[in-house]
Parts: sequence; C-alpha cells; structure tokens
Amino acid sequence: MRAIVLVGGFGTRLRPLTLAAPKQMLPVGRMTMLERVVSKLGSFGVTEVVLSLGYQPDAFRNEFPDGECAGVALHYAVEPEPLDTAGAIRFAAESAGVTERFLAINGDVLTDLDVSELWAAHDSFGGEATIALTPVEDPSRYGVVPIDGDGRVEAFIEKPAPGTAPSHWINAGTYVLEPAVLDRIPSGVKVSIERDTFPRIVADGGLYGVHSDAYWIDAGTPAAYLQAHLDLLDGVRGEFELGIDSAARVDPDAKVVRSAIGAGAVIAAGSEIIDSVVMGGVRIAAGTRVERSLIGGRSAIGESSVLRELTVVGYDQDVPAGTLASGECFPPKDSW
Repeated sequence: MRAIVLVGGFGTRLRPLTLAAPKQMLPVGRMTMLERVVSKLGSFGVTEVVLSLGYQPDAFRNEFPDGECAGVALHYAVEPEPLDTAGAIRFAAESAGVTERFLAINGDVLTDLDVSELWAAHDSFGGEATIALTPVEDPSRYGVVPIDGDGRVEAFIEKPAPGTAPSHWINAGTYVLEPAVLDRIPSGVKVSIERDTFPRIVADGGLYGVHSDAYWIDAGTPAAYLQAHLDLLDGVRGEFELGIDSAARVDPDAKVVRSAIGAGAVIAAGSEIIDSVVMGGVRIAAGTRVERSLIGGRSAIGESSVLRELTVVGYDQDVPAGTLASGECFPPKDSW
C-alpha cells in the first residue's frame, strides 16, 4: 500500500505554535504528529508515504533527510501553490508516479483505524472510492456522510448547519482511491475533494463508506491538540505514555499533573503544571501555574504567572513575571 498524506496546510487554527513549525512537525508526546501518523500507517502495511507539502516544506525534509520516517519510505511532493485537498492529491500522485490504488489521508488526523481493513472493504465494494467514517457529537464542523445498507454513500454534506445533519457519522479523513479518481481532478487547479470530487462520485454511485469506532481526533485546534496529549497520558490509545521526558528537570517542590513535559524543560520550585503541554527547552519560573494550556518550545514563563483556559504560547516567547492570562495567545493575534 502507498499513501498520500496531506501536510501542506498553514495550520492557522494552531497559531501561534504554527508560526514556527508546520502543525505535523509539532510534538505529540515523544514524537511529532507526522511520526505518529506514519508509524500507524506502517504498522498496517503501508510501505511508502507521499507527503503533499506546501507550508514550510524544508521543515519536513530537514527532519527526515534520509527520506524515511518510522521505517516507512517518504517521497516529497511540494506544491508550487495551494491546490486544496483534491488538487494536492492529484499533484502528489503525479509527482510520485502513483498509478494504482492508493490511500489518501489528512495529516492532522490521529487515529487507530486499521487501513488494511478499509482497503479490504474497498475491494469488496468494487467502487471508485471508499472513505472511513467516525461518529461525533457535533457534525456541523465536518463532512457528514449517510450510507445505505450496502455501504454506498447517499450524500456528502460538507459542514451542515447545526441541527440539520442527517447523521452523526462524518468523513474521517482517510480514503482508499482508485486511479480513476485522479482523472476527475483537473491538473494544477485548486479543487476540494470534499466539496467537488466526492459529490460527483456519489452522483455516479461509486462512493462507499465504512463505519469505524477506532480512536480518532482531528488535532488541528488547540483544544484537540491538547486532548491528543491527554489521551496518550490517560492510556486511551492503549498503553499509558509517560508525561515527563527523562531529560526534563522538575524541581521536587514543583507539581506536575497529567501533563506532557518535553526534553530540556525546566520547572522551578513552587510551580504547578496541570493538564498542559510544555514543550522542549521551556523554562517555567518559580510559583507559576499553567493549567490547560500549551507552551511552545524554548519559551520562558516568568515567576508567579498564571496561564489557564487554553492560553497558547508560541515558540521562543518570553512571558513576563506576574502575567495573568486566560485563553490568550503569546504573541497576541493582532501581531500575526
């Protein structure tokens, strides 16, 4: 199996963290988001991943200069301009010479979906494309996908108004696609697979869906990115992962609860880190409280500060002593 992984977006929902790095290069526990995605694909038999790149492509090439990630071969396809989801898939397929059935995956989705089972289901359907479906409480942010008793998709409703969705099963961002799908996408043109390509395949009766209760999270917002870490710490995805890196220094008089602390981070006496992400190289001064917040790499938080309610500190920031912040960003949004 070969997979095209879409990682070219600007990651605007995760700013200011993504001002310094593409979101798939942000850590999720002890490895990057991309490593988690590729490692899971490799465990189910994917042998090559084509990275569809756009924003800061050198960050990926510098991180994986040997063209390999988690034991899976990488091919880099750098878009000359943003081509949206379908356009990016076609460009990446042409770049890598993909001419047979392949997987396409949104690179900010973390899931335990067995893609080999999705591949086999696609075989049994005999259609043009098969998409994984996952249940959510509020489907208005996603593409809602009702299917009939045979698994055939009846409609593809992108981001319906709240309360109007016919189903709580949404597009999970993982697809098995036949080469014929590429023929539907004009080359070098900005095209959405969700709004353009899939509805046309539905009209021809060739799109199928598979319900899956496997772990799934779209980690592209601060709340979801934090939750992805908490799920690892809580063992939601299997074994519990340790939150404090062995190369971090936590004062015995500091308190760390249900939080990820990166390598080289220093947590001073009297500080409390609760339900948060503190990336590598961060310095937390004495008497500071960080709760349900995200602190980007190499930043410094001054003493006796309180950061809470999804405060997001970007990379290499200095937050002054005594700062009280709730749901704020450093640097502030008006400076982006």
